[in-house]
Amino acid sequence: MTQQLLDISSQFGSPLYVYDSSTIIKQYNRLTNAFDSVDNLRINYAVKALSNLSVLKLFKTLGSGLDTVSIQEVQLGLRAGFEPHEIIYTPNGVSLEEIEAVAELGVQINIDNLSILEQFGTKHPNIPVCIRINPHVMAGGNTNISVGHIDSKFGISIHQIPLLLRIVENTKMTINGIHMHTGSDILDIDVFLYASEILFETAKQFKNLDFIDFGSGFKVPYKQGDIETNIEELGQKLSQRFNEFCEDYGRSLTLAFEPGKFLVSEAGVFLAKVNVVKQTTSTVFAQIDSGFNHLIRPMLYGSQHEIINISNPEGRERFYSVVGYICETDTFANNRRINEINEGDILCFKNAGAYCFTMASNYNSRYRPAEVLFHNGKAQLIRKRESFDDILHNQVEIAL
Repeated sequence: MTQQLLDISSQFGSPLYVYDSSTIIKQYNRLTNAFDSVDNLRINYAVKALSNLSVLKLFKTLGSGLDTVSIQEVQLGLRAGFEPHEIIYTPNGVSLEEIEAVAELGVQINIDNLSILEQFGTKHPNIPVCIRINPHVMAGGNTNISVGHIDSKFGISIHQIPLLLRIVENTKMTINGIHMHTGSDILDIDVFLYASEILFETAKQFKNLDFIDFGSGFKVPYKQGDIETNIEELGQKLSQRFNEFCEDYGRSLTLAFEPGKFLVSEAGVFLAKVNVVKQTTSTVFAQIDSGFNHLIRPMLYGSQHEIINISNPEGRERFYSVVGYICETDTFANNRRINEINEGDILCFKNAGAYCFTMASNYNSRYRPAEVLFHNGKAQLIRKRESFDDILHNQVEIAL
């Protein structure tokens, strides 16, 4: 694949995001196979991870649904060919007006606070609603991406269930789903199963459920020897418990997940060209034609992306700090062992499929990069590189 990436970089330029559809398909099948003992399984791909229209169309061909967090993501899903009932909308902190606008499109609504729940239920008691519960369980290791803790802005606290039930009773609204999301990077299957038991206990309070949504946050390996969520173990244990619950509940429900990173992270790479190799008294910098405007995760979350010099993969390893061209501190790696780098070399950042392009910006008035999908042996452009016209597009010049 190294030579193919070099050819793709030569064809489409840099910086550049490249996604391999075969990896996405493999991950999707791995997840569905892990839960093949469940009668009704629904995988709702988390659009926020990678929202390119062509990628959404790929998920449509796989039989996936969509998990969305904004009305714009809902509109993207509809544009990609998804039916409204195949989309769930799980916003946070949005206006009642936006939720109503999405509901008018026929999309499944998921509400995560009591105030909006009461307002929506009072005005629209006949529209079925899913409820997002905060189980106060952190299944991941990073507080920046774990959302199940007690002070999280996400979800309705399990301690507020009595009030929630009172709202449902008073408004006569229908609750057709229960949902949780503990956060990213699930490390301990037993902790996740513990949170699931809380969700099952909550689900018993509602008699007309169609589905239970367990969120996602499955960890993928970001470096050599890194740990990952054991999907097969989770599938075996949670499937058995879910089937037992359905038997006790009296009817078969749908088990839903909303994976993003698990499905697309390993499918993506980010290619950038080395502009300058700069040596100081203590550090050798490899300065690339990109910055945190294109790949913010290392600076925002302290995440580590493996970096490979695909122009010199057999070269002698040296220590480099890989930095960008933004007029801020924008460090991708500190003193990382990488095969010897020369100016003009192409560096490949792995695990760049999730929360990378979607978090890109035009900071320093730089253009956002192009995107390519490698599908059926062919590299296809799925987003053009921006131009100066794009920078000016929505600006309004006034006479001064």
